[in-house]
Amino acid sequence: MNTSSARDPHIDAQGWLTHATRLPSPNFEARPGDIAPTLIVIHNISLPPDDFTTDSIARFFQNTLDHDAHPYFDHLRGVRVSAHFVIRRDGGVQQFVSCDDRAWHAGVSSFCGRERCNDFSIGVELEGSDRVPFEDAQYDALAALVRVLVARYPIDALAGHSDVAPGRKTDPGPHFDWSRLRHDSALPPSFFPFQPSI
Repeated sequence: MNTSSARDPHIDAQGWLTHATRLPSPNFEARPGDIAPTLIVIHNISLPPDDFTTDSIARFFQNTLDHDAHPYFDHLRGVRVSAHFVIRRDGGVQQFVSCDDRAWHAGVSSFCGRERCNDFSIGVELEGSDRVPFEDAQYDALAALVRVLVARYPIDALAGHSDVAPGRKTDPGPHFDWSRLRHDSALPPSFFPFQPSI
């Protein structure tokens, strides 16, 4: 009997990645009409900006952030957001929302004329910023995650937050290597409609 598939990372029947650290967020809702996700949106985040030593991202997504702990956090009071996944600098993967549900990551957004990207997308946050390169471990974890998601859902495109919310968002930023993701994930160029050069 082949038992390797049980050990391999996969999305379980409830939409959770088996090998991720599960940190459920209250900031989600059912996808309208049980829409299946067809898009992966890639972001970056660090709280405070460019500080990769805290658990503030998780606390922010779980509505437990101490807004008095840093001056930057003050403007986040009352903000309720989430993503499906966060990939830490060491490549560790955290999951906050089931892939079967709608996380609150893209905001006002549009993909190829289709509004409300949260309805039909999976949001992946890389711990980072527009000012620094991402780590090799993050690219490795992201490529592995993308392969798992494409195997489980009818995903046919990947985009940056800046692609679906141009002028409003800049992430994943100029340091994100789309060519590397395309190579490592072994997906055809058609999955990267905003990256015509890869």
